[in-house]
Amino acid sequence: MSLTFHWFLPTNGDSRHVVGGGHGTPATASGRDRPPTVAYLSQIARAAEDLGFVGALTPTGAWCEDAWLTTAMVSQNSERLKFLVAFRPGFVSPTLAAQMASTFQRQTGGRLLLNVVTGGESHEQRAYGDFLDKDDRYRRTGEFLHIVRELWEGKSVYLRGEHLQVEDARLTRVPDPVPGVYFGGSSPLAGEVAARYADVYLTWGEPPAQGAEKIAWIRGLAAQHGRTLHFGIRLHVITRDTSGQAWAEADRLLDGFDTETVRSVQAGLARSEPEGQRRMLALHGGSRDGLEIHPNLWAGIGLVRGGAGTALVGSHDEVAERIEEYHALGIDEFVLSGYPHLEEAYWFGEGVLPRLAAQGLWRHPGSGTAAPAPSAQVPFAS
Repeated sequence: MSLTFHWFLPTNGDSRHVVGGGHGTPATASGRDRPPTVAYLSQIARAAEDLGFVGALTPTGAWCEDAWLTTAMVSQNSERLKFLVAFRPGFVSPTLAAQMASTFQRQTGGRLLLNVVTGGESHEQRAYGDFLDKDDRYRRTGEFLHIVRELWEGKSVYLRGEHLQVEDARLTRVPDPVPGVYFGGSSPLAGEVAARYADVYLTWGEPPAQGAEKIAWIRGLAAQHGRTLHFGIRLHVITRDTSGQAWAEADRLLDGFDTETVRSVQAGLARSEPEGQRRMLALHGGSRDGLEIHPNLWAGIGLVRGGAGTALVGSHDEVAERIEEYHALGIDEFVLSGYPHLEEAYWFGEGVLPRLAAQGLWRHPGSGTAAPAPSAQVPFAS
């Protein structure tokens, strides 16, 4: 099976420095370096499309632009790229969400993927009018996905759940194809929802040993429901012609983290409720020391950014080797990003993807498009 790669649309702004924020913390000032205009995001989307990425993740939260509206606009400036739209089930009715997804599929030629985010921090959820605690949010997500999937199958749905109720819900037109559902979470309730309703289970970039444990856990839960899931991983990436150049870029980014910003972000994330965020924090402990937690896996991003906090750092060959290592665990989808997102897409697309293609692990998804040969040089300087 060919590996699948997705890129990222920085709807909180982009920069040659790390744009922090997320999980209840505001975006850092560097997010104003390159505002998330439709023109700039479309430039990234077109680059990702040409390079061979299948889709692009678009985040959700108060710290960024709305994912549905942004991707709807950017889709008109691209041809093949799919959009992995992050959304929170508690903010919209399941029937309306199913209808929105169906419309998106028709208007874009089937280019929607859904990243279901059960909810961020409780204080941010309350700002949107959602006052459920974390466990109840997961229970609601299960009911939500049950309704949506039934609607996508063309069924009429009646449900009086603990959190959601619908009567005679139906869609006039079902989506074709049905969007893939991506879902992540490290708590027991999250695992149960993923096992029952997800197509792809997403994990943040933990070291392979921890990733293997999580994959085995979800596989076991899914098997209990007679289901088989695919697995994906969310990582940043810094890849260069040599290992020294890549680590020099990581050091440059780290030098841009001022002490007060790190302290403030870490204090905010320490109050985070999701188990996955706690696991991310444990990888670095708020310290600048010992950030290479596995060969070529760097936890520095997590000092100033919530959510995905690790990056693959190394030469193109080294990054390709780490991808192979994760693939050996059962991971076949990679959701990547880098700062700035336009330039880093080229570094990875022209440096790493051809190496994976040469090994038979990847092929360009464009019809009749051959993968470029590995090159020692990439046109963007760090």
